[in-house]
Amino acid sequence: MQNSYRVSGAGLGLRRTHLGSLLSDIPASIEFLEAAPENWLDVGGRLGEAFAEITRRRPLVCHGLLLNLGGPDPLNESFLRRLKAFLESHNVLLYGDHLSYCAEQGHLYELLPIPFTEEAIIHVAARIRQVQDQLGRRIAVENASYYLTLSNDLDEVTFIRAVLEEADCELLLDINNIYVNSVNHQYDPAEFIASLPAERIAYAHIAGHTHTADDLIVDTHGEDVIDPVWHLLGLAYQRFGVFPTLLERDLDIPPLEATLLELEQIRQLQLHAQNTGHAAA
Repeated sequence: MQNSYRVSGAGLGLRRTHLGSLLSDIPASIEFLEAAPENWLDVGGRLGEAFAEITRRRPLVCHGLLLNLGGPDPLNESFLRRLKAFLESHNVLLYGDHLSYCAEQGHLYELLPIPFTEEAIIHVAARIRQVQDQLGRRIAVENASYYLTLSNDLDEVTFIRAVLEEADCELLLDINNIYVNSVNHQYDPAEFIASLPAERIAYAHIAGHTHTADDLIVDTHGEDVIDPVWHLLGLAYQRFGVFPTLLERDLDIPPLEATLLELEQIRQLQLHAQNTGHAAA
């Protein structure tokens, strides 16, 4: 089944560090942008004007932080109404959040793991469907990094596939999270990628991480992407065809010129895959 992607090419996470540079000129290599809506919902003045101007010049997707898809608390319907207005006013092409939870009787401001169980599949999928109904659109959920396995009833990829099917939603494929989890939980990342449903992929993330021990990686988005993660992205293109891919950087953000060097690596991998017959899923 061939995907019909809403964006294409290589994208960049929009961070305030780069607002001035992007307001002056958005390089052609940045083909789409991503923002966390929670960081921009109530922003006005010069920052709000800069955000609106920049996102008028490039296609915009949004990746949320506080939806709390796996949590026990009722979904925040007031937030969903504000979110829907934001997505519509900024012509956001795609929105999603993490397969995790972040609130229980108040926000915890951490992305915490969901147990990989049949009960959790039913719970999370129902909440995703509720969000989709209220927003009037399908959303993309991201495979999350996690540091504690709460249940061994199902493996991670089986859980993800079941949620995607039950909720009829899309996948934000985070390549770095797969690598991080494969080291921390000792599985084969290539086999994991091969088990994912191609038709659900909306776009992908790639990012850096921090090694704190030989067998422990923390998903910080604070360092350059390493070669094994680039290799996994190339394998994913070979498996599924070229899909839109976005570079995330949240800590120790370098100047835009340095960030564009990593973005160019995405573009080169995409070009290589296209030239070797892996153009479309």
